[in-house]
Amino acid sequence: MGNIRLKNEESGEWQAELDALNHASFRDPFSFLGLHKLDAKTNVIRAYLPTAIDVSVSVGTQEFVMQRVAKSSLFFVMLDVSIDAKKYTLQAEYENGKVSLEDPYRFGTSLNHHDLYLFNEGNLETSYKLLGSHLVELDSISGVRFSVWAPNAKAVSVIGHFNGWNACAHPMRFHPAAGIWELFVPNLRANETYKYSILASDLNRYERADPYAFKMEQSPGTASIVQPLVSISDKSAEWIESRKKQNAVDAPVSIYEVHLGSWKRRAEEGNRYLTYRELADDLVSYVNELGFTHIQLMPVSEYPFDGSWGYQPVGLFAPTSRFGSVEDFAYFVERCHEAELGLIVDWVPGHFPSDENGLHLFDGTHLYEHADARQGFHPDWNTYIYNYDRPEVQSYLLGNAQYWLREFKIDGLRVDAVASMLYLDYSRKEGEWIPNCFGGRENLGAIACLKKVNARSYANCPQVMMVAEESTAWPGVTAPTDYNGLGFGYKWNMGWMNDSLSYIKRDPIHRKYHHHEITFSMAYAYSENYILPLSHDEVVHGKGSLLSKMPGDDWQQFANLRAYLAFMFAHPGKKLLFMGAELAQREEWNHNGQLNWPLLDSEPHRAVFELVKKLNQHYRTIPALHENDTKPVGFKWIDCHNAEQSMLSFIRFGKQASEVVVVIANFTPTVHHTYRIGVPSSGVYQTILNTDDEQLYGSGVLAVSHAQQLVESKPVTSHGFEHSIELSIGPLTTLYLRKVAG
Repeated sequence: MGNIRLKNEESGEWQAELDALNHASFRDPFSFLGLHKLDAKTNVIRAYLPTAIDVSVSVGTQEFVMQRVAKSSLFFVMLDVSIDAKKYTLQAEYENGKVSLEDPYRFGTSLNHHDLYLFNEGNLETSYKLLGSHLVELDSISGVRFSVWAPNAKAVSVIGHFNGWNACAHPMRFHPAAGIWELFVPNLRANETYKYSILASDLNRYERADPYAFKMEQSPGTASIVQPLVSISDKSAEWIESRKKQNAVDAPVSIYEVHLGSWKRRAEEGNRYLTYRELADDLVSYVNELGFTHIQLMPVSEYPFDGSWGYQPVGLFAPTSRFGSVEDFAYFVERCHEAELGLIVDWVPGHFPSDENGLHLFDGTHLYEHADARQGFHPDWNTYIYNYDRPEVQSYLLGNAQYWLREFKIDGLRVDAVASMLYLDYSRKEGEWIPNCFGGRENLGAIACLKKVNARSYANCPQVMMVAEESTAWPGVTAPTDYNGLGFGYKWNMGWMNDSLSYIKRDPIHRKYHHHEITFSMAYAYSENYILPLSHDEVVHGKGSLLSKMPGDDWQQFANLRAYLAFMFAHPGKKLLFMGAELAQREEWNHNGQLNWPLLDSEPHRAVFELVKKLNQHYRTIPALHENDTKPVGFKWIDCHNAEQSMLSFIRFGKQASEVVVVIANFTPTVHHTYRIGVPSSGVYQTILNTDDEQLYGSGVLAVSHAQQLVESKPVTSHGFEHSIELSIGPLTTLYLRKVAG
């Protein structure tokens, strides 16, 4: 049976459907487009092809001309049911030629119902495989499956360069139980740009980027890009175990924090960024030379505004294209692993920006954020706060964390602004926030989400380290979730950072009145697994560089900085330094430039660089300086009360009784000779670090006169110890003495 012309095509029988197609408002296009049975003898194929001139249907070797409905873009053909037309193709003629098309509306769904259930439940760890754009094959036809969560939309279409950004061309299938829209577009390939055209229930139309896109256009572009899932190959059990040991609380963890766009640039090439591949060579080798164990990247999820440094991301699943492709980023990660460097990435689940292509009012409703501004708007940053109570939002964030850890084998996530997530009244006055169901200020949804992310991250990737930037005294941040903790592996010690910087910025003559600022951290040092951070936040927004914070003349500023860094590396807790600290930059960090690399040719600046190398070497190789970072048995004060001389001294112990390091810090310019200090046991002690060493631009006061810097203890009681040593301490100096015999 050949073509059957619809007798009443002009009667308006399909007018409602045609109007919906013409206005991109068809909620259920699969109920109309494609192949459908009209009656016992007749099938109909309908296709909506904007700008097509003529269209025909090919079924095997047969071809049937389709009829146009009035002057619309809707074409149809009637076929006898005896013709097996399930795998038909369309032949469409346009002004620039004739093309063969696979009709998207002849394909069934490829979404897994179990995944849909887990997504709506808030437990889909691989939500990025369900949502977004994916290169797939259906019925032996390659193409791209698009899927997006927009439960309150009236209609959704996928638009892109491939259809002239026409919202009428590709309306999507709706899964009402899951709130997800989906469409398979045959013959599309990687690198296609696209967005979702969303018709809201109030009939306003929005064009949104894909929240799950693996790649996005670089600003000022706002489109998503079809990108295959890049996954670093699974590692061996031996590799996982070695990484687990490297990130453990008894391991040396020394982190170099980096903003990729301003670490180094190619000045001779228009001041351009280094690519991921160039960074894989330059940055990795540089960090290895300095002796750090980990690199921490400020956020690399795609972000539109350079000045946000990545902390206002619009593409959580897309490594920023500023520095290259997704494959290039994976190459950088692999190079870090080959160099045995851990790689931590800043993760921002606390808020998102108001960019029109982003998550705000995604489907015309407050989908990802709370509708009430007292819960959904962040007054400090003019951003929106995730609605952590929504299971689908939990699946979004859970899936994103797993994406970085499982697909890229990232060693850890440093979670930004955790305090802003935990407290409903964060940065809000009375009356500007809504209590939880128990009348408290804790954000129960955020707490549950963080616990879930941490628990699943460690279950799936036991080798990783989850790090909280949490600035309050919230209890149990690094306690296991089984013990009602948040389940992080480490927490930034913001108290130590604030107190110690406040102390070291003071003129030495005033430090004796604020001695508690440098000693108080030991009162809570073992309440969490701490990282001591001197991060980017301390060298920006008018705060000045670390060197510029130091008081005194030029020489004293450098001496203060050297003594402070050595004190930091001896203090219990893992270490983090922001890039440029090792150069002792005078200028504040500027994200639009690069580090002041010529400083390495200056003697005092080079001395700080060499000191950081020494500190990392000692920290990594001397067990007493890292093994018991989180245990009280690893630390004992010798003298924490010498406020008058602004001096303090303590002992670090390793797991073995023989591993002992004595640390003495003099935070005044006064030189002390024949200074007696108690030691934990009799024996010979060697000065392994003296920040006043002439080779470190110091004044050259030697701790002891022995050529090997050895001093033997005497049975003279001092500081409550039965044995003691006598030595000299230079101005603004920190000394390390390691027990080497006895």
